[in-house]
Amino acid sequence: MSVREFVVLGTASQVPTRHRNHNGYLLRWDGEGILFDPGEGTQRQMLRAGVAAHDINRICVTHFHGDHSLGLAGVIQRINLDQVPHPVTAHYPASGQHFFERLRYATAYRETVQLTEAPVAADGPLSQTPAYTLEARRLSHPVESFGYRLVEPDGRRMLPEQLAAHGIKGPDVGRLQREGVLDGVTLDDVSEVRRGQRFAFVMDTRLCDGVYALAEGCDLLVIESTFLDEDAALATDHGHLTAGQAAAVARDAGVRHLVLTHFSQRYGDPAEFERQARGAGFEGELTIAQDLARVPVPKR
Repeated sequence: MSVREFVVLGTASQVPTRHRNHNGYLLRWDGEGILFDPGEGTQRQMLRAGVAAHDINRICVTHFHGDHSLGLAGVIQRINLDQVPHPVTAHYPASGQHFFERLRYATAYRETVQLTEAPVAADGPLSQTPAYTLEARRLSHPVESFGYRLVEPDGRRMLPEQLAAHGIKGPDVGRLQREGVLDGVTLDDVSEVRRGQRFAFVMDTRLCDGVYALAEGCDLLVIESTFLDEDAALATDHGHLTAGQAAAVARDAGVRHLVLTHFSQRYGDPAEFERQARGAGFEGELTIAQDLARVPVPKR
């Protein structure tokens, strides 16, 4: 059975707290797993969340600040220790190649798994599979940072009433789907386009074109909201978003489910992030991320 869910491993910005681990997130997409921004402590959070090294097919790092990447060394070594039976691909900003190499070979270990390095140097597609296209967009942060977007190919939704009206049933339905036409009846006559699901992961950034491009039409948008709106100037200075800014992006982009994360330790009341997001006019489903939470990708 296919599973599409987002597993939250950590939600703190800059430093872990008693209640929030460093960043770490896993997207389960049918039979694949994409690990985003493994910060310090990700291995332990994986254990607590029931995520195994075998679940990881890709690693996507937005940028090389420690709270988004210090867990790479342990995760990569765990993938090799557990002898994951499939190749793993790592995406990260090309300008941070030296950081990736240092983390990959931080200590001695035996390499048993094929880890393909696929650095990101520009906006555009990174990989295309039958299940999705993975894209990257440049963000605005003091160090080079990229956000990631996953887009499922559009499909077709069969319309039972139209099939019945044309007398098509049983094996003929499959034949029409494969061949596109059956006895003069086309696929367009008995079906409609089912838009593929869209997911985006947007971490440390100011408002910029890349944020909007990543968020556009997403079924699930995971986005940083390090600061509250009263600290908007501080957010801009440090290359971050506020709760209201992130929610306004989601509102304007037509996002169905918004997940806010990456919270500064200066704030003690997570509910204030929700109040400010709603105050910005976002009316879709909203999650204020907590460590070890699981968020399903909305169905279409």
